[in-house]
Amino acid sequence: MTNSIELIIEPRLRDLGGFSVRRALPDVRRHMIGPFIFFDQMGPAEFAPGKGIDVRPHPHINLATVTYLFEGEILHRDSLGYVQPIRPGAVNWMTAGRGIVHSERSSPESRRAAQKLHGIQSWVALPAEAEEREPCFVHHPADSLPVLDQPGLRMRVIAGSAFGATSPVEVFSPMFYVDAHLAAGSELEVPVVYSERGLYVVDGSITAGGDPLAAGQLAVLRSGDSATLRAAVDAHVMLFGGEPLGKRFIWWNFVSSRRERIEEAKDAWRSGKFAAVPGEDEFIPLPED
Repeated sequence: MTNSIELIIEPRLRDLGGFSVRRALPDVRRHMIGPFIFFDQMGPAEFAPGKGIDVRPHPHINLATVTYLFEGEILHRDSLGYVQPIRPGAVNWMTAGRGIVHSERSSPESRRAAQKLHGIQSWVALPAEAEEREPCFVHHPADSLPVLDQPGLRMRVIAGSAFGATSPVEVFSPMFYVDAHLAAGSELEVPVVYSERGLYVVDGSITAGGDPLAAGQLAVLRSGDSATLRAAVDAHVMLFGGEPLGKRFIWWNFVSSRRERIEEAKDAWRSGKFAAVPGEDEFIPLPED
Protein backbone atom coordinates (compact mmCIF):
# COMPACT_ATOMS: atom_id res chain seq x y z
CA MET A 1 0.00 0.00 0.00
CA THR A 2 1.03 3.61 -0.48
CA ASN A 3 1.55 6.10 2.33
CA SER A 4 -2.11 7.15 2.06
CA ILE A 5 -3.61 4.05 3.69
CA GLU A 6 -2.64 2.60 7.06
CA LEU A 7 -5.16 -0.26 7.15
CA ILE A 8 -7.97 -1.80 5.11
CA ILE A 9 -10.82 -3.40 7.08
CA GLU A 10 -13.15 -6.02 5.60
CA PRO A 11 -16.43 -5.70 7.54
CA ARG A 12 -17.98 -8.72 9.18
CA LEU A 13 -21.35 -9.72 7.73
CA ARG A 14 -24.05 -10.24 10.33
CA ASP A 15 -27.61 -11.45 9.89
CA LEU A 16 -30.03 -9.73 12.26
CA GLY A 17 -32.96 -11.99 11.53
CA GLY A 18 -33.33 -11.55 7.77
CA PHE A 19 -31.67 -8.15 7.80
CA SER A 20 -27.95 -8.07 7.07
CA VAL A 21 -25.40 -5.54 8.29
CA ARG A 22 -21.72 -5.10 7.49
CA ARG A 23 -19.88 -4.18 10.69
CA ALA A 24 -16.62 -2.33 10.04
CA LEU A 25 -16.00 -0.87 13.51
CA PRO A 26 -14.96 -1.87 16.06
CA ASP A 27 -12.33 -4.14 14.50
CA VAL A 28 -9.75 -6.17 16.37
CA ARG A 29 -7.01 -4.14 14.66
CA ARG A 30 -8.68 -0.75 15.04
CA HIS A 31 -11.37 0.02 17.59
CA MET A 32 -11.95 3.70 16.76
CA ILE A 33 -11.37 6.35 14.10
CA GLY A 34 -11.53 9.71 15.85
CA PRO A 35 -14.64 9.48 18.06
CA PHE A 36 -16.30 6.86 15.80
CA ILE A 37 -16.40 3.52 17.62
CA PHE A 38 -19.16 1.69 15.72
CA PHE A 39 -19.88 1.69 12.00
CA ASP A 40 -22.53 -0.55 10.39
CA GLN A 41 -23.83 -0.60 6.84
CA MET A 42 -27.50 -1.61 7.07
CA GLY A 43 -28.67 -3.51 4.02
CA PRO A 44 -29.39 -2.97 1.24
CA ALA A 45 -32.43 -5.03 2.15
CA GLU A 46 -35.86 -5.57 0.62
CA PHE A 47 -38.99 -6.36 2.61
CA ALA A 48 -42.25 -7.81 1.35
CA PRO A 49 -45.53 -6.04 2.25
CA GLY A 50 -46.23 -6.45 5.94
CA LYS A 51 -42.56 -7.03 6.79
CA GLY A 52 -39.86 -4.71 8.10
CA ILE A 53 -37.34 -4.24 10.87
CA ASP A 54 -38.19 -4.47 14.55
CA VAL A 55 -35.33 -3.54 16.83
CA ARG A 56 -36.96 -3.65 20.25
CA PRO A 57 -36.16 -1.10 22.98
CA HIS A 58 -32.56 -1.28 24.15
CA PRO A 59 -30.29 1.03 26.19
CA HIS A 60 -27.20 3.15 25.48
CA ILE A 61 -24.82 5.15 27.67
CA ASN A 62 -21.95 7.62 27.16
CA LEU A 63 -22.25 7.84 23.35
CA ALA A 64 -24.26 9.37 20.51
CA THR A 65 -25.97 7.25 17.87
CA VAL A 66 -26.14 8.56 14.30
CA THR A 67 -28.66 7.09 11.86
CA TYR A 68 -28.28 8.11 8.21
CA LEU A 69 -30.26 6.48 5.39
CA PHE A 70 -29.74 6.23 1.65
CA GLU A 71 -33.07 4.51 1.03
CA GLY A 72 -36.18 3.62 3.03
CA GLU A 73 -37.43 4.75 6.43
CA ILE A 74 -36.97 3.85 10.11
CA LEU A 75 -39.26 5.00 12.91
CA HIS A 76 -37.34 6.05 16.03
CA ARG A 77 -38.95 6.05 19.50
CA ASP A 78 -37.08 6.80 22.72
CA SER A 79 -37.48 7.08 26.47
CA LEU A 80 -37.57 10.89 26.24
CA GLY A 81 -40.85 10.58 24.34
CA TYR A 82 -39.56 11.43 20.85
CA VAL A 83 -41.16 9.69 17.88
CA GLN A 84 -39.37 10.55 14.64
CA PRO A 85 -39.16 8.86 11.23
CA ILE A 86 -35.73 9.03 9.61
CA ARG A 87 -35.62 9.28 5.82
CA PRO A 88 -32.80 9.52 3.26
CA GLY A 89 -30.41 12.44 3.67
CA ALA A 90 -31.68 13.44 7.13
CA VAL A 91 -29.93 12.87 10.47
CA ASN A 92 -31.24 11.36 13.69
CA TRP A 93 -28.64 12.21 16.35
CA MET A 94 -29.36 10.70 19.76
CA THR A 95 -27.02 11.59 22.61
CA ALA A 96 -27.30 8.88 25.24
CA GLY A 97 -25.30 10.66 27.93
CA ARG A 98 -26.06 9.09 31.30
CA GLY A 99 -28.59 6.75 29.68
CA ILE A 100 -31.36 6.45 27.12
CA VAL A 101 -33.52 3.70 25.62
CA HIS A 102 -34.84 3.57 22.07
CA SER A 103 -36.44 1.32 19.48
CA GLU A 104 -36.05 1.28 15.70
CA ARG A 105 -38.84 -0.16 13.60
CA SER A 106 -40.50 -0.03 10.22
CA SER A 107 -43.64 2.09 10.60
CA PRO A 108 -47.11 0.62 9.99
CA GLU A 109 -47.45 2.94 6.97
CA SER A 110 -44.19 1.75 5.36
CA ARG A 111 -45.21 -1.90 5.82
CA ARG A 112 -48.26 -1.49 3.59
CA ALA A 113 -46.15 -2.03 0.49
CA ALA A 114 -42.84 -3.62 -0.39
CA GLN A 115 -39.96 -1.48 0.88
CA LYS A 116 -36.18 -1.19 0.73
CA LEU A 117 -33.80 -0.14 3.45
CA HIS A 118 -30.18 0.95 3.11
CA GLY A 119 -28.05 3.20 5.28
CA ILE A 120 -25.33 3.63 7.88
CA GLN A 121 -25.62 3.51 11.61
CA SER A 122 -22.65 4.73 13.62
CA TRP A 123 -21.83 5.44 17.24
CA VAL A 124 -19.76 8.42 18.31
CA ALA A 125 -18.03 8.27 21.68
CA LEU A 126 -18.38 11.34 23.88
CA PRO A 127 -15.46 13.11 25.55
CA ALA A 128 -15.10 12.18 29.21
CA GLU A 129 -16.57 15.46 30.46
CA ALA A 130 -19.74 14.92 28.36
CA GLU A 131 -20.30 11.21 28.94
CA GLU A 132 -22.79 11.70 31.79
CA ARG A 133 -24.64 14.69 30.32
CA GLU A 134 -28.41 14.70 30.08
CA PRO A 135 -29.67 12.53 27.21
CA CYS A 136 -31.18 14.30 24.21
CA PHE A 137 -32.47 13.63 20.71
CA VAL A 138 -32.26 15.94 17.69
CA HIS A 139 -33.55 15.46 14.13
CA HIS A 140 -32.09 17.41 11.21
CA PRO A 141 -33.97 17.18 7.89
CA ALA A 142 -31.95 16.69 4.73
CA ASP A 143 -32.43 20.25 3.51
CA SER A 144 -30.83 21.64 6.69
CA LEU A 145 -27.45 20.02 6.00
CA PRO A 146 -24.79 21.69 3.83
CA VAL A 147 -24.47 20.24 0.33
CA LEU A 148 -21.35 20.94 -1.74
CA ASP A 149 -21.64 20.56 -5.51
CA GLN A 150 -18.64 20.52 -7.81
CA PRO A 151 -18.23 19.05 -11.30
CA GLY A 152 -18.41 15.28 -10.86
CA LEU A 153 -18.78 15.54 -7.09
CA ARG A 154 -21.62 16.02 -4.61
CA MET A 155 -21.08 15.99 -0.84
CA ARG A 156 -23.38 16.38 2.15
CA VAL A 157 -21.78 17.31 5.48
CA ILE A 158 -23.64 15.15 7.98
CA ALA A 159 -21.84 16.29 11.14
CA GLY A 160 -18.83 18.36 12.11
CA SER A 161 -16.80 20.46 9.69
CA ALA A 162 -15.16 19.56 6.38
CA PHE A 163 -14.41 21.09 2.99
CA GLY A 164 -15.20 24.57 4.30
CA ALA A 165 -18.72 23.69 5.50
CA THR A 166 -20.13 22.96 8.96
CA SER A 167 -23.19 20.85 9.75
CA PRO A 168 -25.83 22.25 12.16
CA VAL A 169 -25.67 18.99 14.13
CA GLU A 170 -24.20 19.68 17.57
CA VAL A 171 -21.08 17.61 18.22
CA PHE A 172 -18.97 17.35 21.35
CA SER A 173 -15.46 16.88 19.96
CA PRO A 174 -13.62 17.84 16.74
CA MET A 175 -14.92 15.51 14.00
CA PHE A 176 -16.28 15.25 10.47
CA TYR A 177 -18.78 12.98 8.71
CA VAL A 178 -19.45 13.41 4.98
CA ASP A 179 -21.59 11.56 2.41
CA ALA A 180 -19.77 11.85 -0.95
CA HIS A 181 -20.80 10.83 -4.47
CA LEU A 182 -18.05 10.79 -7.08
CA ALA A 183 -18.83 10.53 -10.78
CA ALA A 184 -16.61 8.34 -12.95
CA GLY A 185 -13.36 10.14 -13.68
CA SER A 186 -13.58 12.56 -10.74
CA GLU A 187 -11.11 13.16 -7.91
CA LEU A 188 -11.39 14.28 -4.29
CA GLU A 189 -8.60 15.35 -1.95
CA VAL A 190 -9.31 14.31 1.65
CA PRO A 191 -8.11 17.21 3.80
CA VAL A 192 -5.37 16.67 6.38
CA VAL A 193 -7.23 18.49 9.14
CA TYR A 194 -7.97 15.74 11.65
CA SER A 195 -5.57 13.28 13.25
CA GLU A 196 -7.67 10.25 12.35
CA ARG A 197 -9.58 9.79 9.10
CA GLY A 198 -11.40 6.89 7.54
CA LEU A 199 -13.44 6.22 4.43
CA TYR A 200 -16.00 3.55 3.65
CA VAL A 201 -16.94 2.60 0.08
CA VAL A 202 -20.72 2.08 -0.09
CA ASP A 203 -21.01 1.51 -3.85
CA GLY A 204 -18.67 1.46 -6.81
CA SER A 205 -14.90 1.46 -6.42
CA ILE A 206 -12.14 4.02 -5.99
CA THR A 207 -8.42 4.34 -5.52
CA ALA A 208 -6.95 6.18 -2.53
CA GLY A 209 -3.41 7.31 -3.20
CA GLY A 210 -3.32 4.69 -5.94
CA ASP A 211 -4.53 1.80 -3.76
CA PRO A 212 -7.77 0.16 -4.98
CA LEU A 213 -10.80 0.01 -2.68
CA ALA A 214 -13.98 -1.89 -3.45
CA ALA A 215 -17.53 -1.56 -2.17
CA GLY A 216 -17.78 -2.75 1.42
CA GLN A 217 -14.20 -1.90 2.41
CA LEU A 218 -13.17 0.59 5.08
CA ALA A 219 -9.78 2.29 4.77
CA VAL A 220 -7.98 3.96 7.65
CA LEU A 221 -5.97 6.84 6.22
CA ARG A 222 -2.47 7.45 7.50
CA SER A 223 -2.29 10.39 9.89
CA GLY A 224 -0.82 13.54 8.40
CA ASP A 225 -0.62 12.20 4.85
CA SER A 226 -2.79 13.58 2.07
CA ALA A 227 -5.00 11.18 0.15
CA THR A 228 -6.47 11.71 -3.30
CA LEU A 229 -9.53 9.63 -4.10
CA ARG A 230 -10.09 8.76 -7.75
CA ALA A 231 -13.22 7.15 -9.17
CA ALA A 232 -12.94 5.12 -12.38
CA VAL A 233 -16.68 4.38 -12.08
CA ASP A 234 -19.45 6.18 -10.20
CA ALA A 235 -18.77 5.72 -6.49
CA HIS A 236 -20.47 6.42 -3.18
CA VAL A 237 -18.13 6.97 -0.23
CA MET A 238 -18.55 7.94 3.44
CA LEU A 239 -15.72 10.05 4.90
CA PHE A 240 -15.38 10.35 8.68
CA GLY A 241 -13.03 10.82 11.62
CA GLY A 242 -11.75 13.42 14.01
CA GLU A 243 -9.53 13.77 17.04
CA PRO A 244 -8.97 10.73 19.27
CA LEU A 245 -10.65 10.65 22.67
CA GLY A 246 -8.54 8.01 24.39
CA LYS A 247 -9.40 4.43 25.31
CA ARG A 248 -13.04 3.42 25.35
CA PHE A 249 -14.64 0.21 26.57
CA ILE A 250 -17.49 -1.26 24.54
CA TRP A 251 -19.85 -4.03 25.56
CA TRP A 252 -23.18 -4.70 23.81
CA ASN A 253 -24.82 -1.26 23.45
CA PHE A 254 -22.69 0.41 26.10
CA VAL A 255 -19.61 2.58 25.51
CA SER A 256 -17.66 4.34 28.25
CA SER A 257 -14.21 5.52 29.27
CA ARG A 258 -14.74 3.64 32.54
CA ARG A 259 -15.16 -0.14 32.70
CA GLU A 260 -17.03 0.11 35.99
CA ARG A 261 -19.62 2.38 34.33
CA ILE A 262 -20.48 -0.39 31.89
CA GLU A 263 -20.96 -2.79 34.79
CA GLU A 264 -23.31 -0.26 36.41
CA ALA A 265 -25.29 0.00 33.16
CA LYS A 266 -25.59 -3.79 32.94
CA ASP A 267 -27.03 -3.92 36.45
CA ALA A 268 -29.40 -1.03 35.72
CA TRP A 269 -30.81 -2.67 32.57
CA ARG A 270 -31.06 -6.07 34.24
CA SER A 271 -33.00 -4.59 37.15
CA GLY A 272 -35.27 -2.35 35.05
CA LYS A 273 -33.86 0.99 36.21
CA PHE A 274 -33.65 2.60 32.76
CA ALA A 275 -36.62 4.71 31.68
CA ALA A 276 -39.07 2.96 29.37
CA VAL A 277 -40.04 3.94 25.82
CA PRO A 278 -43.65 5.20 25.92
CA GLY A 279 -45.99 2.89 24.04
CA GLU A 280 -43.49 0.00 23.92
CA ASP A 281 -43.93 -3.16 26.00
CA GLU A 282 -41.10 -5.22 24.54
CA PHE A 283 -37.37 -4.92 25.24
CA ILE A 284 -34.12 -6.68 24.38
CA PRO A 285 -32.84 -8.61 27.42
CA LEU A 286 -29.29 -8.14 28.62
CA PRO A 287 -27.11 -10.70 26.78
CA GLU A 288 -25.29 -13.33 28.78
CA ASP A 289 -21.70 -12.26 29.49
